[in-house]
Amino acid sequence: MPDKDQTVQHFLNLIKKSKRGKFKIYIGMSAGVGKTYRMLQEAHALLRNGIDVKIGYIETHNRKETHELLHGLPVIPRRKLFYKGKELEELDVLAVINVRPEVVIVDELAHTNIEGSKNGKRWQDVLEIIDAGINVISAVNIQHIESLNEEIRRITGIEVKERIPDSVLTQADEVVNIDLTADELITRLKEGKIYEPAKIETALNNFFRSEHILQLRELALKEVASQVERKVETEITKVNAIKHERFLACISSNDKTAKTVIRKTARLANYYNSKWYVLYVQIPAEATDKIPLDKQRHLINNFKLATELGAEIIKVENPNIAKAIIEQCDERQITTICIGKPHLSLFRLILATNVFNELLKKLSSSEIDLVILS
Repeated sequence: MPDKDQTVQHFLNLIKKSKRGKFKIYIGMSAGVGKTYRMLQEAHALLRNGIDVKIGYIETHNRKETHELLHGLPVIPRRKLFYKGKELEELDVLAVINVRPEVVIVDELAHTNIEGSKNGKRWQDVLEIIDAGINVISAVNIQHIESLNEEIRRITGIEVKERIPDSVLTQADEVVNIDLTADELITRLKEGKIYEPAKIETALNNFFRSEHILQLRELALKEVASQVERKVETEITKVNAIKHERFLACISSNDKTAKTVIRKTARLANYYNSKWYVLYVQIPAEATDKIPLDKQRHLINNFKLATELGAEIIKVENPNIAKAIIEQCDERQITTICIGKPHLSLFRLILATNVFNELLKKLSSSEIDLVILS
């Protein structure tokens, strides 16, 4: 039977959820598919139906068709700031909350705010507005999803700097994919409907190559399908009890491997709508006074990444890594352990130990799955 504190917290969570605004996200495979255009179309439709909708922030990128749709829509003035001698504009979160429209349109969800802003990222602005009870419609491209960062870099050769945590998507009440074929998108680009003429050739030879677009389109379709499936799993009552997955991502001080394990475990946890943990076992050789500063910095950054993606961080000191993993599995009721693909020499070393055999025995007897991520 749950204790009193748990039931009180559960009820408080229900109250908070009922007071929050609704959140709709338009997602696309790239710039130019029509996310902003669709948001503005929806704003007009809402306005015609008597809904108090206002523009909080829209970026038309000087696209004529998109810009024309702004006519007739009430706009909340942007906040003006001076940065490095230039006057710049940002979403005015306080103004939105004070005006309290029923629905506010906020573009560029992955945008990084100007230094000195209350929130570092626009997605944080949006969540603040939603917490104030205002409904938000926003947009983002698939390449800005944090857990897909390495996949995007593999496809395009570009590391996207502006990213949003996967948890932002999971908080959305509705995720809509704006889909175009690769040919349609390239045609729009060539017609000058995405970038100005001087940038078209460069775009065609880089990000907007047909093979890139096809893979990005597949990612976008899969992401939306995953979100829909997650909603079905969590919102439709089932007769049979569902097994609650709990993932344990085991990382080391190896920066590249750790990032891969964190991001891929986040994808798994997001798919199953599950709680997940990141475990770092500090061995004596990596004690605070012995570990190199660069490795220490990488660890801190990876802990931050994991936290942003929704993980709970576990840091333990133990000379025996496998034993520490077993202990955490018992304590946290873990169903799946995720580890990085080990170097062959290290793998042989681990296999030679009794503790690793003990770990395998534990996994086989307790129905805990082991996933090796590469």
